[in-house]
Amino acid sequence: MKPVPSAGGYSVNWINYKTGVKGIFFKMDVDTKKAVISIQLNHTDADVRHLIFNQFEEFRLMFTGIVNENWDWSPDFPDEFGKEISQISASLQGVNIYNQQHWPELISFFKPRIIALDEFWDNVKPVFEDLV
Repeated sequence: MKPVPSAGGYSVNWINYKTGVKGIFFKMDVDTKKAVISIQLNHTDADVRHLIFNQFEEFRLMFTGIVNENWDWSPDFPDEFGKEISQISASLQGVNIYNQQHWPELISFFKPRIIALDEFWDNVKPVFEDLV
């Protein structure tokens, strides 16, 4: 992914993607059962978090058009520590990070989605910068 520039044409650390907006994260996670790519909203104020989530919902049609698939939209979702967050995600079941035979499938899952997320974010980031 290193040679792939962002939608804005600049170099980006795809694994540790920085949205540049407090409380909004793009996360890629894989374990021994599944892979998940998500937008996570973890603002400490639930009302503000829901406001941000509602703004994402305003862009849902654009988002779905760019990622070219339907993702799961959860306004209240427990993270891995049990903390309530909002999450927009897609997952791939039946893959194991420790099985090298699954690595091409994992790359094929993550790569187009993180590139699409970057394209979407390049279009909407100013709205969220002004919101938070």
